[in-house]
Amino acid sequence: MFVRLVLSVFLAAVVASCATTSTPELRVLGVQNQSPQEVVFVQVTNPASRPMRLTKLEYAFAAAKTILSQGELELSRDVLPGEAVVVEVPLDIAPQPDQQLTLQGKLTAELDQIIRTFKVSTKIALK
Repeated sequence: MFVRLVLSVFLAAVVASCATTSTPELRVLGVQNQSPQEVVFVQVTNPASRPMRLTKLEYAFAAAKTILSQGELELSRDVLPGEAVVVEVPLDIAPQPDQQLTLQGKLTAELDQIIRTFKVSTKIALK
């Protein structure tokens, strides 16, 4: 009986710690034309209280609900708690000036030896 109680408390603690992990925050720093494609510089911030290892970003660029470009980036970046890294995301089309784009997708990260997938989204204002 005692073993079941201890196991139940342990499992509840594990589930609670996984459930409280905040989604990494994305912010676009800028867009640069690097022939033959554009590159979007995205800052990824780790809001968790533990280090996070970014492993993959599946992304799509959309304008007015139409996907303009999409892809997948393999990553190998460690992000300390509260810290940020910059990720270069290729944009295969040349966006129109003043066009409002959205970068959306799934960011995969390892946190406490557990693989987590986070839905991410951020707006890109081109000027």
